[in-house]
Amino acid sequence: MTNAALNVLGLPLAKCSVDPVTGFYRDGRCLVGAEDGGVHGVCAELDDAFLDYTAAQGNELRRPIPAYDFPGLTAGDRWCVCAWRWREAFEAGVAPPVVLAATHHEVLRVIKLRDLIEHAVDPPASGLDDGFYEF
Repeated sequence: MTNAALNVLGLPLAKCSVDPVTGFYRDGRCLVGAEDGGVHGVCAELDDAFLDYTAAQGNELRRPIPAYDFPGLTAGDRWCVCAWRWREAFEAGVAPPVVLAATHHEVLRVIKLRDLIEHAVDPPASGLDDGFYEF
């Protein structure tokens, strides 16, 4: 697991969800570490358009999988999603809203900050220099 638990704004990473419990490490935060090849760092507020999109890509998030203690998700749930999948959904016009305070800074290797801000449920109060936070 990475030591730098910062969000995309350079602040301490907030929890994304504990009901359902999310995160690659199932601790409620969208922490990204070396073991997480999918970069599950985007705290998304799921909606039906995204859930339909990801199901069409072969990842049916609505279906519970008890063997993995996975409850199945519904619109309105917050969940740490893969940065690559969020970007694909963005390009397809169906990216879900994001919680910037709970989105890990590592996703900026895959997603532009301005795209996240455009979809933020918690946009920053003032403008940010987009380039400052990108790798």
